[in-house]
Amino acid sequence: MSQHVHVRLNHGLAVTEQGELAELSRCHCGATWTSTYRVEDGEPEL
Repeated sequence: MSQHVHVRLNHGLAVTEQGELAELSRCHCGATWTSTYRVEDGEPEL
């Protein structure tokens, strides 16, 4: 019996309705993940 290890592949970035950054990832097996990050207000970094 073999053991599967999830490999997270970047599937894209998005902005939620609340203004958070959402990072979308997936594995070849079909599993998916969404990580969200709160973006602070202020001037954008250059």
